[in-house]
Amino acid sequence: MVPSILPPLSFEEALETSKIYSIMGRLRPGQPLITVRPFRNPHHTISDAGLIGGGTNPRPGEVSLAHHGVLFLDELPEFKRSTLEVLRQPLEEGRVTISRAASSVTYPGRVMLVAAMNPCPCGYFGDSRRACACTPKQIQQYRGRISGPLLDRIDMHIAVPGLGFRELAASDAAEGSAEMRALVLKAREAQSRRFARGRIFANAHMPPRLLKQHCVLSLECQRLLEVAMERLGLSARAYHRILKIARTIADLEGAAGLSPGHVAEAIQYRTLDRKFIA
Repeated sequence: MVPSILPPLSFEEALETSKIYSIMGRLRPGQPLITVRPFRNPHHTISDAGLIGGGTNPRPGEVSLAHHGVLFLDELPEFKRSTLEVLRQPLEEGRVTISRAASSVTYPGRVMLVAAMNPCPCGYFGDSRRACACTPKQIQQYRGRISGPLLDRIDMHIAVPGLGFRELAASDAAEGSAEMRALVLKAREAQSRRFARGRIFANAHMPPRLLKQHCVLSLECQRLLEVAMERLGLSARAYHRILKIARTIADLEGAAGLSPGHVAEAIQYRTLDRKFIA
């Protein structure tokens, strides 16, 4: 679903991605250029080197193979914690640095990380149809497999409720990929104009300097964010991510500035920042 709504690769992005696949010998015969955004889905048993890159002669890992595309990690808590922690640098900086005694090598790794996990070990915490069989301690331990610093670097945490038979069997067509992609392209066009003189192309890549310029908050928005930060105990990194998401929500609506509604919606997408309540 996610790759189908993303904008096409620019020529510069295609060149960068193709270089990585060429190094790995993964370019198909007669295909000198990667023209579709990568989608990588490694298994939870993957090693640190397999995910981030490495080896005796350092080679790119799954993160670099997903450069300018999607890295999908299913059953996130099942990955080794040490393996997940190596994602911090690429999520923050868009690159991977592998250091050895005599040298170091840096590979690109700007990815859209999409991860999925159950709300608890049995999978039914918060389900209206089935009772959860887990204790509060089990749920806390399960969620604790994902560190706070890593969660801080993930822009959105969204609880997705289970679907019943009627929803699954409904014939009414929901908004399809084509309609969603049109909205995404429109928002990306607005961002391209916004960053035309810079080296970034999306809101997610804005440094603090540009956040102050393009995410100006009214007094009402400031009060809303202040209350959220105090009640949820949000970090400075989470604060910046909320601003980026709010700016993107405004772009999808074609709005010039940020409204309290944009900020409130962005705050709602930080589910795992809230304290667990049994």
